[in-house]
Amino acid sequence: MASTSDIRNGLCIRYNHDIYKIIEFLHVKPGKGPAFVRTKLKSVTTGKVIDNTFSAGHKIDDVRVETHKFQYLYNDGEFYHFMNEADYTQIRLLEAALDRPDLMKEGEVVTVLINTEDNLPLSVEMPASVILEVTHTEPGVKGNTATNATKPATVETGAEVNVPLFINEGDKIKIETEKGTYKERVKE
Repeated sequence: MASTSDIRNGLCIRYNHDIYKIIEFLHVKPGKGPAFVRTKLKSVTTGKVIDNTFSAGHKIDDVRVETHKFQYLYNDGEFYHFMNEADYTQIRLLEAALDRPDLMKEGEVVTVLINTEDNLPLSVEMPASVILEVTHTEPGVKGNTATNATKPATVETGAEVNVPLFINEGDKIKIETEKGTYKERVKE
């Protein structure tokens, strides 16, 4: 058993007959009244995100997890297939277990959280950023750069990202996976 002082991003807890991963938290100590922790929880089985507030000192049932490096192989429409880099075993996961499947290209190495009690995979953590090639975007209009103007661009995985006007088709860009936003252009 853990308490609210142990809450951190990525912690998996058992809550309401399901396993949730903490994706955001904030310790709040108001001037009047008791302290509490405001959290955003994501179900590892359904992908549903809920907000919850725990009072300070509240006991939470944490789930022991191991992390393993897996390589993304392919998806067959329903399942995403991964291979363990250590022993080459393969697992398949539903899309709900993935944070940003639209930013994952074949061969990408991800971290998979596995429940130590039953050895079932819980969720997939993407790297902080990924480098993808722009496959389609409209040309930027000259003289439209007085502000931070952006345009939509489709990358090789099919995801759509807003990019600055100077980005062209064929450019490689770095995308922050947590927010799905453009970070910078990458030179070869």
